[in-house]
Amino acid sequence: MDFGLVLQTDPPASRVISLMKRAERNGFTHGWTFDSAVLWQEPFVVYSQILANTTTLKVGPMVTNPGTRTWEVTASTFATLNDMFGNRTVCGIGRGDSAMRVAGRRPNTLARLGEAIDAIRDLAEGREAEVDGQRIRLPWVRDGELPVWMAAYGPKALALTGQKADGFILQLADPFLTEWMVKAVRNAAAEAGRDPDAITVCVAAPAYVGDDLAHAREQCRWFGGMVGNHVADLVSRYGEHSGMVPEALTDYIKGREGYDYSHHGRAGNPSTDFVPDEIVDRFCLLGPPEAHIEKLRALRDLGVDQFAVYDMHDAQETTIDAYGAEIIPALGD
Repeated sequence: MDFGLVLQTDPPASRVISLMKRAERNGFTHGWTFDSAVLWQEPFVVYSQILANTTTLKVGPMVTNPGTRTWEVTASTFATLNDMFGNRTVCGIGRGDSAMRVAGRRPNTLARLGEAIDAIRDLAEGREAEVDGQRIRLPWVRDGELPVWMAAYGPKALALTGQKADGFILQLADPFLTEWMVKAVRNAAAEAGRDPDAITVCVAAPAYVGDDLAHAREQCRWFGGMVGNHVADLVSRYGEHSGMVPEALTDYIKGREGYDYSHHGRAGNPSTDFVPDEIVDRFCLLGPPEAHIEKLRALRDLGVDQFAVYDMHDAQETTIDAYGAEIIPALGD
């Protein structure tokens, strides 16, 4: 199992770079960041410095979207980084939540997302693609490689992931829901004539190592609110008891009253008081190293290839170090 580190690009960028260097030293293979231009600093600028200060770490957004930047700009940016540092980028992509809503726009449609996945990958790898009705190619790309991993929760998005993407990003670490969603992605891939086992599965969630569970829950409760944004969209689209989305995912948002993006992805987010302890425990990895190892082994048995640690809390360095010392080595068997 591979391991990734997920950060927000809060200033100073030097701290983000330092934490990513620390992650590589501790055995992490991927460095991910949020991508929301209003809320945080521009991640692709920071990626250049992360890549320059690491040796093998792969970087990318978790996640970008097809509406913030034009597709040829996104592809060219990835391709430039790959040309400078070797093929060490991954394009995590989704419909767009904070990046679009904070700027007063609606998330992208799945149809547009599907077209963007093909176009961005083709352009970044040197092939011709259609963008807004125009056939274009980046003539300077040589030996480019850009895996595109899609973030999804709902049935149509999971199907699109299986049909189009090289990887699946699931932003929660509940084994029951992971099994349900991975199966949906792999079934869609098989129906599309693709090899379902060729799709990389990445589960991303907060991890907090320590014995004080009450404190760990409070530091990670924000995640249930972030996931709740996507669940609320699914409920509005499919209905609360449609059978299209597991009730294990939808039940907890009944007390949700809104969401303030100024606290997005941060410990102490006041918009997440509705998230119960049970959901925090199910969605996150909390407790001593042994508890993390046990849950990660269960996820690995369900086909998870990478666990990406959301490290937005008050124990960033100690979490990275604990994973490097005790947890990552245990998952190498």
